[in-house]
Amino acid sequence: MRAAVLREYGEELAIRDVPEPEPGPDDAVVRVDACGVCRSDWHAWKGHGEWADDRVPRGQVLGHEPAGEVVSVGDAVGRFSPGDRVVVPFSLGDGTCPHCRRGHGNVCADGNALGFEPDAPGAFAERVAVPRADYNLVERPEWLPARDAAALGCRYMTAYHALVERAGVGGGDRVAVHGCGGVGLSAVQIAAAVGARVIAVDLDDDALSRADDLGAAETVLPEESDSVPERVRSLTDGGVDVSVDALGIAETCRNSVRSVRPRGTHVQVGLTTEAERGEVSLPTDWMTRWEVSFLGARGMPPTNYEDLFELVEATGIDPGALVTRELELDEVSDRLAAMDDYGVRGIEVVTEF
Repeated sequence: MRAAVLREYGEELAIRDVPEPEPGPDDAVVRVDACGVCRSDWHAWKGHGEWADDRVPRGQVLGHEPAGEVVSVGDAVGRFSPGDRVVVPFSLGDGTCPHCRRGHGNVCADGNALGFEPDAPGAFAERVAVPRADYNLVERPEWLPARDAAALGCRYMTAYHALVERAGVGGGDRVAVHGCGGVGLSAVQIAAAVGARVIAVDLDDDALSRADDLGAAETVLPEESDSVPERVRSLTDGGVDVSVDALGIAETCRNSVRSVRPRGTHVQVGLTTEAERGEVSLPTDWMTRWEVSFLGARGMPPTNYEDLFELVEATGIDPGALVTRELELDEVSDRLAAMDDYGVRGIEVVTEF
C-alpha cells in the first residue's frame, strides 16, 4: 500500500509502498478515506520534541487524523466489524490503566500516539492499524462524511476537550483564542456553539475573517494593538474567563495568560517550537496574585467522542466549514513546508491516496 514516510527532518516525505497492516487479536485495520494535515504533523516533520524525549523517529509513517471504514478485525474484537464507519483518535490508550478506566485515555502511560511512534504507524497511508480497537475506535455517525470526520480528528476534538472538558466553558463565558489556524478556528466555532462570547486573535486578516464567520464576536489584529492583553481586557471589562493559546510560541502563550480576568483560566493547546524548546517564562507572581489557573490539554479521550458528536448534531455547527482544501497524498510535503511561514489556512485534508 502507498504511504508517506518521514525520511529526513524537514525534507520531502517518501511516498512508497509499505506492507499492509494485519490486525492482532485486539486490533482492527481501517481503510483511510480521509486524513487531516495538522500542525502536529509539521512538528514531527521538523524533528521537534527532542527536548521532551518526544521526537518522531525517521522512518515513521506520519498522519494522525484519519476517518474511514473497518476492513478487518482480530479475533478478540467484539464492538467492530468490517464495513463499520469509524474515526480513529490519535491518542490510543491501553484501555486498562487507571487513567483509561477513569475516562482519561489520552494520558495513558502505556498508550501510543498514532503517527508519532514506531508502534503506531500513521494514516498518511491507504490503511492504518488500530490497537485495542474495542477501546480506541469510534463509530462514525451516518451524518458525518469521512472528510469532515478527519477535520474532527485532532484539532477539533482537542479544542472541544480543552474548552468544554478541561476549562468548563459554557453559556455567557468570555473566551479568547490566540492563533486562528486549524485548532484555533475549531476553538472559535465550539466556544460560540456553547454560548460563549469569543475574541479571536491572529496576525492574518484572512484568518480573522474566517473566525468572524465561525462565530467570533470580536477580532484583534496584534499589529493594530500596542498590547494584545490590554486590548482583550478592554473588550471584556477586565479579562476573559478562559483564554487559549492555540499556537504555542512564547508570545501567544504569555499574551493568553495576561488576557484572563482574576481567577480566570489559561489553556495551553499549542506545542512549542525550536525557539522555545518546551519552555516559556510566565508572570508567575501575577498569576499567583490573581489566582490564574494554567491548564494543559492534549487530544481527547476516545471514550468522549459521543459527547462531541452530540454537540455538533444538536447545535448544527459544521466542522466541514473549516476544511479549506482537499489534497492528494503526494501533496502533503508541500503543505507541511507551507506551515513554516503559516501559509496554511483552516484545515487541509488528504482524500486521495
